[in-house]
Amino acid sequence: MVPPHAHHAIQIVISLDDPIAVAGRDGQWRQAHGIIVQPDAVHSFDCSGAFGAMLFVDPEASEGAWLRAVLTEDITTLSEARLAAPVSELRSFTDVPMPPAANGAANASERITRRNAPTHPAVRPATRASSGEQPCPPPEACALIRHCAQALSSGPPPRRRLDPRVTKVLHHIQVSDDLRISLEAAAALAFLSPSRFAHLFRQQVGLPFSRYMLWRKLTRAMLAIGSQRTIADAAQAADFADAAHLTRTFNQMVGMAPSVLMRGTFTEIPSPFNTTPQ
Repeated sequence: MVPPHAHHAIQIVISLDDPIAVAGRDGQWRQAHGIIVQPDAVHSFDCSGAFGAMLFVDPEASEGAWLRAVLTEDITTLSEARLAAPVSELRSFTDVPMPPAANGAANASERITRRNAPTHPAVRPATRASSGEQPCPPPEACALIRHCAQALSSGPPPRRRLDPRVTKVLHHIQVSDDLRISLEAAAALAFLSPSRFAHLFRQQVGLPFSRYMLWRKLTRAMLAIGSQRTIADAAQAADFADAAHLTRTFNQMVGMAPSVLMRGTFTEIPSPFNTTPQ
């Protein structure tokens, strides 16, 4: 069982066999083959060895805004009818071999179909084309992740609601992958004073700028671990003080040890923050 934790991502968990159990802040457990957890919501879950996929969706990205428009509770259990399309795509994807990874590691299809990973569904964390060290995610994985997120949304995609000054900073962080950007530097990008930017950012994004940057660092560590690097290497790549600091933060935000990510494959799909031209 993963103990209570909270992170700044919409979490989608889909099981292809046994149901999973999830509990919110109230401690009440519910079972389903699919769940969606709101960003920054305290939750715990028990996958009991279920085989499936776990998606972390940036709530500020276009797919995140679309999903949040239809979520009314911290934790949403998904009906079988609503899961039909994502489950069908996931089953097809795990049954079709993919080309071997460029770095010689086990390919994504081989790794996601390892059913002996205890307590957690296979995780699909990501690679970045801009790093120069990791291969681009396969187009099949890109399409799968987007289709799953969009199939669980409803209605037309919402128009972008974020203040363009916040969007500018978020886009800069995503494109540059700058993990050391200070509040003052971010405020300068937005042409605001640090205090005004801090207030606007928290109002728009839902958490302090420093906490958001900690989550970004954690996602960079996830990518490093998913590409077969050690915990110590991941800590250095993501600008953590050391492996112990990364492990503490990982347990706090994800509810499990970072080594769990070595049991699955991670695929990151960058998504725009704007859904309409500015």
